[in-house]
Amino acid sequence: MSIFKNPFFLICCLLFWINQFNERILGIFLPYVHAYLDDLLAMPVVLGITLQAFRWFHPLKTDFVFNKTHIIIAVVYFSLIFEIILPMKSDTYTQDWWDVLCYGLGAMAFYFWINKKETDKTETVKKLKNQG
Repeated sequence: MSIFKNPFFLICCLLFWINQFNERILGIFLPYVHAYLDDLLAMPVVLGITLQAFRWFHPLKTDFVFNKTHIIIAVVYFSLIFEIILPMKSDTYTQDWWDVLCYGLGAMAFYFWINKKETDKTETVKKLKNQG
C-alpha cells in the first residue's frame, strides 16, 4: 500500500493542514495545540513522505522500511536544527525541549503505524483469514 493511502498518515496530514488553516487563515490559536501539535505530527508526515519517495526508487519498493537508526537520526536532526541551531540564529524560533519529546513520540507513532512492509500486511491478512 502506498504511504499516501495509510489512514494514520492521512490523519496526521489532515490534522496538520487543519491546524495551519486555523492559525494562518482564521487566526485561531489554541494554546497547547499551537505549541505542540505540529511538532508531534512532524515525524509521521516528513518521514512518511520521505519513505514513499524512497519506495518509488528502491528495489524493494513497498517492502522498504526505515530501520530504528534512520528514525532516530531524523529525530536528532530535527532536534538539532529546530531546537538548537535555529533558536541561536533567529528570534523567530524558540528553544523548547518539550518539542523534542513530541518529535520522539511522533517518530514512535511513525515506526509502529506507518513504517510497515507490504508483506507484513499481507501475512497478517492471511493469518486472520485462516483463523476465521
